[in-house]
Amino acid sequence: MPVEALNPLSDASRRPVLRARSLVAAVLLATAGPAAAQNSRPGVFFDCAGPRCDSRYYRTEISWVHWVNDKEDATVHVMMTSQGTGAGGREYLLDFIGVGEQDGYRNQHTFRSLPTDTDREQLDGIAHTLGLGLALFASHSGYRGLVSLAGNRREEEAIALGVVSRDEVEDPWNLWVFRIDGEVGLDGETSERRVSLEGGFSASRVTPTLRLRLSGDVEHDRYSIDLSDGLFADDRTRWSLNSRVVYAVLEHWSVGMDAGGSRNPNYNQDLRLELAPALEYSVFPYEEATRRSFTFFYRVGPAFRDYVEPTMYGETEETRWEQAMEVRFTQRQPWGNASVNARGSHFLHDLDRRLLSFGGDLSFRIVRGLELNFSGNVSSVADQIYLPGEEATDEEALLRLQQRATDFDYGIEVGFQFRFGSIFNNVVNNRFRRRWF
Repeated sequence: MPVEALNPLSDASRRPVLRARSLVAAVLLATAGPAAAQNSRPGVFFDCAGPRCDSRYYRTEISWVHWVNDKEDATVHVMMTSQGTGAGGREYLLDFIGVGEQDGYRNQHTFRSLPTDTDREQLDGIAHTLGLGLALFASHSGYRGLVSLAGNRREEEAIALGVVSRDEVEDPWNLWVFRIDGEVGLDGETSERRVSLEGGFSASRVTPTLRLRLSGDVEHDRYSIDLSDGLFADDRTRWSLNSRVVYAVLEHWSVGMDAGGSRNPNYNQDLRLELAPALEYSVFPYEEATRRSFTFFYRVGPAFRDYVEPTMYGETEETRWEQAMEVRFTQRQPWGNASVNARGSHFLHDLDRRLLSFGGDLSFRIVRGLELNFSGNVSSVADQIYLPGEEATDEEALLRLQQRATDFDYGIEVGFQFRFGSIFNNVVNNRFRRRWF
């Protein structure tokens, strides 16, 4: 088998469909002692945040490497990121970064899932791609006698998920993807009951230069609670309909248009209609968005509101122009993850009616085994022109059925994680994984 057949990047039109351990089989020396075992297999630090970060599954499927808990103990650092595809699937990017003596090693492999793939099919595809990448790293780094190859060709092979030309395939849907969902929920106890009905839909079309999306949802909730002075019951229906058009004008520039309507009694709005042109500039190329992103976003437009109750300003309906700007930075590197965002908006008729918010999160590896986690957000709120003239009742306040006046809101979380102990125990035991008590 040619060496390049191992590299998913050398044949991007083929989707991995085989399980990793069915293609890459471990050939370990049974007589090797602990020291020999340490040097006979690469140490892998798996770094993932997002969908399908099931390290237990990959450890089970790929047992011929050392899975370590700290980057300093690894010979290769694997970072997995993902982004949605136009068809509704996901593209998983796996970056292989050499550590220590292998510091100069860099490689990247890609797996694209179909929107109809089950969880197992996605996990198998990622494990397959991960196994291929690790096999290439082992071959490049001089780990001999570690893996063997077994060809296994299916009669039908999956095709790539990129945009294809009409002479390659006839698409009756013209790249449009649709989704419909619904849900009924019942929960309660002796003195409290809740019934909820939810439904939604979306239609989207994605090309390299144009993205269209139309979505809507509706939700109806009924609360019944027995109180000391009688029965409290509340029925309310919320719905929204939104559309977005985005066009890539230059490598770093995009223009778009947001339009939508909604009903949300919690915010005293029986009907809200808005139309807002938007502009975005990306400092880095959009192709690097899963690893690093630095964007400036601006939108401006009118919004019409028809209120359930007269507002504190005596308005029953009004149309106001609003503008907003957001700056967002995200970074995912071997040392950790970081994101920062700042947003400001205000009404053009009254510059004092504004919202300013700042937030971010950080996950930083300080020293071996020690990781610091921080996330927080704070907002200065002065744009609640929709608040009703009458205060929310105690029941509405406790159930958060009515937005209340506030000058600010905030949230902060700080934590750490410290791992220590053996770095050579690669045993996976999947017994008693789920318990109901």
